[in-house]
Amino acid sequence: MRTIVPGVRAWRHDLAGCLHACAATLLEHRGVPALEALGSRWGFYYPPGDFRQEEYYFPCPPGVPLLSALAPYHRVSSRWHEPADARQGWADVRERVASGTPVAVAVDNFELPFRPAHRDVHANHLVIVYGFDDEAGTARVLDAVPPRFDGDLPLDVLAAARGSGNEARHERDMFFADSSVAHRWLEIAADDGTPGPPDPAALARWLRRNLDGFAAPDDGEPYEGLSGLTAFLRDAEARLAAGEKIADELFVVAGGALAATALHADLLAHAGRTSGLPVLGELGRTVARVAHHWTALRILAALTRDGDVTAGRLRRRHDALLGDTERALLRIESALPALDA
Repeated sequence: MRTIVPGVRAWRHDLAGCLHACAATLLEHRGVPALEALGSRWGFYYPPGDFRQEEYYFPCPPGVPLLSALAPYHRVSSRWHEPADARQGWADVRERVASGTPVAVAVDNFELPFRPAHRDVHANHLVIVYGFDDEAGTARVLDAVPPRFDGDLPLDVLAAARGSGNEARHERDMFFADSSVAHRWLEIAADDGTPGPPDPAALARWLRRNLDGFAAPDDGEPYEGLSGLTAFLRDAEARLAAGEKIADELFVVAGGALAATALHADLLAHAGRTSGLPVLGELGRTVARVAHHWTALRILAALTRDGDVTAGRLRRRHDALLGDTERALLRIESALPALDA
């Protein structure tokens, strides 16, 4: 049997990684506009110590599926599957694809010949599978993350990548190693196909919910809202000053925050262009400034590995990020009446 699910298109954003690329591809295949869904939420939530060294890590509240955390204002959900072994892992994925449903599968970049890290660096990554050829023994794989791959991969190669233990073996195995891949795969559910530009009134409701989320009180755990973000960053400074290793956690957590912030900025800019409300474009630029702080913070986080960044230098970057986040939130709050008019 040979099948290729039609209508599966690559999607990516320069400031987001494999998680948002795969989620967007699966959402748009179900008729849900990706930017509208994935860019609607802007906030901060992180339970201390929750992070996993996976490129697709995103902190989720207890009981909330991954896709529901990424796009909480849309009727979408997701489910991780953890098969017992390679045989079951491929049989389950093949069954879904044969029924016309593309899925995302976890892989180790070390085993994938189209990744720059092939046979060099272990990294727990996420790609789309949307076809197979039983006679040729191949799977059709889509990876929108540069250098981008969209083609057939031998099943034994895919099985090795999906079954990798992903153990770190040298100093280049950082950030996304030591997290077993274990043949996991992700499917989504969506019943919210609403193509077209976002409605200003709906956008205003999302923005209010985001503001409410940022206003969450600082009650200890988890880190949540603006006060939680401040506590998370201050704790990272204190831990670095005390000699703790914070690089992996700060880099991974900042990656999710960066992607969500950048997509929210782009959604606001897109809404500004399509609605004729210039204030939305201004809000988009304000939020985009925060996204670029997160980019810089990830670089600093990586540099803490070798002691090239002190706690004082990290605090200055945090101060800039927090200051611009507060200004963006105030600007959004002041703009809401124009959206309701």
